[in-house]
Amino acid sequence: MIVIAILSLLAVGGIGQYYNSLKSGRDVRRKSDLQSIQKALETYYQDMGSYPAGTIPDPFCHPSGCATAQYMQKLPTDPGGDAYVYDSDGTYYKLYACIENPNDGGPGVNQDGYGQICGVGRCSQCRYGVSSTNTLP
Repeated sequence: MIVIAILSLLAVGGIGQYYNSLKSGRDVRRKSDLQSIQKALETYYQDMGSYPAGTIPDPFCHPSGCATAQYMQKLPTDPGGDAYVYDSDGTYYKLYACIENPNDGGPGVNQDGYGQICGVGRCSQCRYGVSSTNTLP
């Protein structure tokens, strides 16, 4: 009976760790996706002298067409299925994503949230942001 109790406790702890590693994996992907989009936006800025205002087109190409320049074939989406939040008037940009790990405190993470809604389900408040150098997320 004691052996079964000990094994049960170990199993519960292992399942918790497993779910935490899934959350961390999704958060790593979100950060990587936003960094990829950020690189594409900076390349676009070098070519055009401004950032896309409103939304980023998908595929993300030069306004003259993808034959001129293609910055991203397909915009990545959040592992939860939602689009990442993009804010820009052409002179700056801000990109936001969900962060599921409540203990993540790395660069760009604001556990209190940035005031943007990132989706439903796992997290509604955007807690990770990157931006152009002339503004803060």
